[in-house]
Amino acid sequence: MARARTPRAAWIDAGLSVLAARGPDAVRVEALAAQLGVTKGGFYGYFDDRRALLEEMLDTWERRCIDEVLDRVEQEGGDARTRARRAGELTFTPELLTLDLAVREWARRDEGVAERLRRVDDQRLGFLRTQFADRFTDPVELETRCLLAFCTAIASDLILAGHPGQTREEVVDRAEALLFGGS
Repeated sequence: MARARTPRAAWIDAGLSVLAARGPDAVRVEALAAQLGVTKGGFYGYFDDRRALLEEMLDTWERRCIDEVLDRVEQEGGDARTRARRAGELTFTPELLTLDLAVREWARRDEGVAERLRRVDDQRLGFLRTQFADRFTDPVELETRCLLAFCTAIASDLILAGHPGQTREEVVDRAEALLFGGS
């Protein structure tokens, strides 16, 4: 009886997992095959080479952190603050944040990855602009608030400082209120 092929998505997901844990240099066909418990021959039924897998991994990362997030945010609706917050929550789940940080590190050494990351970050900031645009018409203020909101979303879990007398959640909530023009 013939053995079923390992699905293409399994190779991509395994590659993304390795990328998040150990970086792009650790994404190797032989190692992924061993991790999946298959021979590497099945890999070449889906991908021409390792570079093709890396591109598919980046495509998947981009789709998950942009298209799927924005689709879900639009389905769930809410006011601008709610949509912006939800986009941040979905974009920077522990799984996606780890992957996002790995892509950022990779982009420091690979101009092609850096260009893709720029496109993703531009889309993220573009989404924020649409959420803030009704409240802030000055282009400099609008851009500043979007950048601060984006930085807060990315770095909030990376900064381990305490907040005497307040929880992290209280501080982040206050930052959101300030960014959206609340008191």
